[in-house]
Amino acid sequence: MSLVILSKKIIFPSTDSADDDGLLAIGGDLSSETLILAYRQGIFPWYNEHEPICWWYPDPRFVLFPNELKISGSMRSVCNSHLFKFTVNKSFEEVIENCRSIRRKGQPGTWLSEELKEAYTRLHTEGFAHSAEAWKDGQLAGGLYGIVLGNVFFGESMFTKESNASKFAFIQYVKYLKTHGVQLIDCQVHSSHLESLGARMIDKTEFSKLLKSLIN
Repeated sequence: MSLVILSKKIIFPSTDSADDDGLLAIGGDLSSETLILAYRQGIFPWYNEHEPICWWYPDPRFVLFPNELKISGSMRSVCNSHLFKFTVNKSFEEVIENCRSIRRKGQPGTWLSEELKEAYTRLHTEGFAHSAEAWKDGQLAGGLYGIVLGNVFFGESMFTKESNASKFAFIQYVKYLKTHGVQLIDCQVHSSHLESLGARMIDKTEFSKLLKSLIN
């Protein structure tokens, strides 16, 4: 692979040129135009703070089809218990700040920089980025955010402060998205957490065809 360095005029290389880890290009900017262009092709930014912007297109791709959502017996009990309250887009900035700042086991810090936070918050005001929240006793207990384009949701990050809160928010949001026509949820890379909920790998050929058919 010959790594592409993006200029101010953003033209992403063919996704076929991504390396074995999925790295496609470096540089560019986080303008709304650039981000939407990237997501339409299944490309997303992921890099550490104070480093150049890195753009990724992993293959195979970890996705969830809403019809394949798996809910365990214990999570059905949680969902039916009224322990949490579910909302959509009620507290986007609080969700993304928690995703950015919460400490995760085995991770020294966060990849979600202030620059990325500002970019996704801007996309939220423009109607592209959305959040889902789980509340307990009036306090934000967990949630997630991502990008909706056409009938695809590109999940970006999630957090939890209470056991099962992020799973609850994810399950309820998948149901919500399904009723609003979303047919594919991009989970980007593998996690056992999402695999337990029905996410699975597909190859980039299938993923690319799905994007073309589901994003107008």
